[in-house]
Amino acid sequence: MIGIFKTNIATPEAKSTVLDAIQNSFEITACNVDIEDCDRVLRIVDLKVPESTVIHFVRDIGYDCDVLE
Repeated sequence: MIGIFKTNIATPEAKSTVLDAIQNSFEITACNVDIEDCDRVLRIVDLKVPESTVIHFVRDIGYDCDVLE
């Protein structure tokens, strides 16, 4: 499954922090944050956990995160 989320991750440093945490905590193929997009889209490839798990994880790190609709 591919997870696509709206976030408030706005800087390269924040992007690196979140992506490193996700890659170290979940079994995924790839992930990225588009900090140039107005929705700061977080995309996770081969997500094997519920989207709600990722949302809570990112929020626990200190960033907003919701499923992009």
